[in-house]
Amino acid sequence: MRMMLKATLDTEKGNEAIRSGRMTEIMKGALERLKPEAAYFGPEGGCRTCWLILDLQDSSQLPPTAEPFFTELNAKIEFTPVMNAEDLQKGISQLSSG
Repeated sequence: MRMMLKATLDTEKGNEAIRSGRMTEIMKGALERLKPEAAYFGPEGGCRTCWLILDLQDSSQLPPTAEPFFTELNAKIEFTPVMNAEDLQKGISQLSSG
């Protein structure tokens, strides 16, 4: 299932990771491991935030997907099921009209 992972990074942990030079390593490692369909980074609510679009095959993938963001950056994590245009069209075609 296609999911959007939103990771809101703890400011102090993020500052530490940037000062130590580990932020690039942490993000590069996450992107290599997770192989997101898309990855976006920017501020939200005054915090560093990243949004990753992932295709998760099983709910058991949630812990290993989120854990590095928790342990390395003390991030708040949200998973949201999402669709692309093709998924939406497929879903709508399954609705009955009557």
